[in-house]
Parts: sequence; structure tokens; C-alpha cells
Amino acid sequence: MFQLLRKEGNARRGVFQTGHGTIQTPFFMNVGTSAAIKGGISSPDLVELKCQVELCNTYHLHLRPGDQVIQKMGGLHRFMNWQKPILTDSGGFQVFSLTSLRQIKEEGVHFHSHVDGRRIFMGPEESMQIQSHLASTIAMAFDECIENPAPFDYVKASCARTVRWLKRCQAEMARLNQLPDTINPHQMLFGINQGGTYDGLRIDHMKEIAELDLNGYAIGGLAVGECITSLNK
Repeated sequence: MFQLLRKEGNARRGVFQTGHGTIQTPFFMNVGTSAAIKGGISSPDLVELKCQVELCNTYHLHLRPGDQVIQKMGGLHRFMNWQKPILTDSGGFQVFSLTSLRQIKEEGVHFHSHVDGRRIFMGPEESMQIQSHLASTIAMAFDECIENPAPFDYVKASCARTVRWLKRCQAEMARLNQLPDTINPHQMLFGINQGGTYDGLRIDHMKEIAELDLNGYAIGGLAVGECITSLNK
């Protein structure tokens, strides 16, 4: 999966093997939220620019054109004419960005579509099912991206819920990858570390999700308004 090639101070260089090719790390991930890069850059253009990975968004593709439409077309790689790795965000960021349009419960999140106002429910299982339809290389676990600043008690409870959601994601992904009609039965699952700006919560949460031995992990809840002086010990 991941091979560390060289380390110098805190800098690391490595290679990450996926079912859709090798990724040289560190790397910049081009964002194609709705399966396309804004500005008229085509997939062949991205190959010439030596783009290694594209990022697409589960929530937005679920709304338009619909994950089942993409599934019928053979998944995102065929839909986008892109053969290299694709990472799909789980919809967890929309839990943060669409605050006025959603309600969080233990089972998942109820949204009002920002497109037409219709009600949408997305929980861990639904997010995994949509991402399985999209057939991305890497699926991200469904989590709550916490706004900043947020009270310690709220962040602590949210982290605990995100762990419970992650375990549900893991179980559902394992089930989906065994189905005979799954486009990408080798789809990988990455967990997401949360904890706001509270160092202790971040560390405890990472230790807990690391025990699940997933394909990879991401640091979530960054670039949502925090600054270095807001870090809490």
C-alpha cells in the first residue's frame, strides 16, 4: 500500500499503491467536485499536467446527475474518462458547510437539498452505498466536520459519534465489496480524524480509529476558520 522512500526532518516522500495506479507522495489533489474541473480543463489535460488524483464529492454527485446514473455508466472513471485514482469525499464536509440545511442525529444527517429543497438523508451506510456506486478508488468515511470554534463538550461527543459512524462505514464497505455487481470490489476506506482544535481530543480520537486498521487516514476539520493561536492543550 504505502512505502516510505525517504524522510528528512518532518518531511516524507513515499509511494502509495492503489488499484488505479501509483501515487507519489506528497501530492496535490485536483478538486473536481461534480466530476469535472472548473475552467474547462479536460481529463486528457490533467494527464498532461501530471495530475495524480482527482477528488469528487459524494453529496453533490448524489444530487446531480445521481450516483445511480454514474453507476449505470460504469462508475466515475468511465464517466470522467479518467483512469488514475479518484478519491470521493463522503459528504461529511456538507455537514459543516450546509449548517442551515441539515439536522444531525445518531442515525445520520437529514439535509434539505440546496438545489431544489427536497429532503435527503445520508448516514454512514448511505454514504458508503453512494460511493460504491461511484466506484472511486478511495472512499472517505462519513463524519461530522466540526465548525470552529466549538465547545469542548460538543467536540468530544461529536468525536465519539464519528467513531461509531466509522465502524458502521467499515461494516457496510465490507458488505458492498463482496456483492457480485459492485464495480470496484477493491474500493479502499479512509477514516477521518476529528477533534477540533483540542490537542487531547485529536490524539485520543486518532488512537481510537487507528485500532480499526483501515486502508488510510485523513486529518479532517481543518481550514474551517481556525488559527494557530486557537489551539487548545
